[in-house]
Amino acid sequence: MRPSVQAKPIAFARPDVCDEARAAAARVLESGWLTTGPEVQRFQEEFAAAVGAPHAVAVSSCTAAIEIALRALRLRPGARVATPTMTFCGAVNAIVHAGLRPVLVDVDPRSLMTSPDLVEAAGPVDAMLPLHFGGDPAQVEALALAAGLPLSRLVEDAAHALGTRVGDRDVGAISGATCFSFYATKNLPIGEGGMITTADDRMAEFSGRASLHGMSHDAWRRYAPGARWRYSVEMEGLKANMTDLQAAIGRAQLRHLDAWQRRRADLADRYDRGLAGVPGIGLPHRPARGRHAWHLYVVRVEPQFGVTRDALIDTLAERGISCSVHFIPVHRHPYFQSLLGPGDGRFPGADLAFERIVSLPLYPGLRDDEVDRVCEEIADIGTSLR
Repeated sequence: MRPSVQAKPIAFARPDVCDEARAAAARVLESGWLTTGPEVQRFQEEFAAAVGAPHAVAVSSCTAAIEIALRALRLRPGARVATPTMTFCGAVNAIVHAGLRPVLVDVDPRSLMTSPDLVEAAGPVDAMLPLHFGGDPAQVEALALAAGLPLSRLVEDAAHALGTRVGDRDVGAISGATCFSFYATKNLPIGEGGMITTADDRMAEFSGRASLHGMSHDAWRRYAPGARWRYSVEMEGLKANMTDLQAAIGRAQLRHLDAWQRRRADLADRYDRGLAGVPGIGLPHRPARGRHAWHLYVVRVEPQFGVTRDALIDTLAERGISCSVHFIPVHRHPYFQSLLGPGDGRFPGADLAFERIVSLPLYPGLRDDEVDRVCEEIADIGTSLR
């Protein structure tokens, strides 16, 4: 076994915060206006332009974005919404909170995403919430066709997919709505926050109102000089607005996104080279067309590696390298089992993948030598512990 060495720990994720974001936050704090206001408006405009969408609506999280976008579809209560079981629980909770019925769909154990055949086998549905897993582009149009749905009935879970391209189209203006995340570990880290992008005027108008109690005017429009204080509530809403402090940080971070994305792609390539010769380590799926955003770098620990996935994670942690697993399939959680029934044998692809996948450290500030160290440690563990 490799002798213990005192090396600096490698975090699984570490958000980059640019100097301009720090200055923007200080500027907003000094302004005295902290909640939804002019910074949110500008962030929406700049983000929409960045992804090529006519509209963008800033909200408190991607989970809130999904719920609001699904509500905007105006489906009947209990309508069936297909989504992969290999996803974050918050996405499925959003379906439930919207008054709809999740229909879990199995995934391909290599791409970790669902396929047209698997969608078709899941039976008839009224809408779909596909996930661009890890930033890998989902087959959006093919999935819609397999489900017999127009693209307007798809709400894309793009929590991982800022910078993803499906074919020659940027994720953000393909389906009825697209939902992004600005959580601390995401490709555009703000800390918290989300965005709905759409080409549908009604979707945008509904989302804007629904995100703030269904009110006709937000606080900025009611309290700005010369504004009217009266407002009306004409629809059901929730409290899911973004603050100017978040938006100012997001606007500054957005200017660095292209450089950060290039760095993520370079790091993924370096991982590929470093792990290509390690027996039993399966490299991440890469799209034949389009562009991967590389939010996650997920490898598969195959039986021939000689060490289980859990043992690999534990040993890497002992050597100062933090990893994670994305995700525990939804059908394995007790709440969803009670809601949707047991998953016994219904999701063989997800069950197989879950026992083998591990997400390695990946973020723009990760150094080349740190990637090399991760690869060397994995190779050593496979040799010394098997």
